Amino acid sequence: FIAEYHDSERASIGGGVEDEEIEVLELPFSRALEMVRSGEIRDGKTVLLLNYLQTSHLMD
Repeated sequence: FIAEYHDSERASIGGGVEDEEIEVLELPFSRALEMVRSGEIRDGKTVLLLNYLQTSHLMD
């Protein structure tokens, strides 16, 4: 899932609905790609999304 958002739209610290327990990290796109390469980011969904963003040039 990919979408634009604004901080004012957050329902809670984790984002989304109130009972979700997710960790939100805001960092530069280049840093996220570095974290994939170094193994700091290993979650498959996150890796696939970052790869999609990179190959589709949506973050250029």
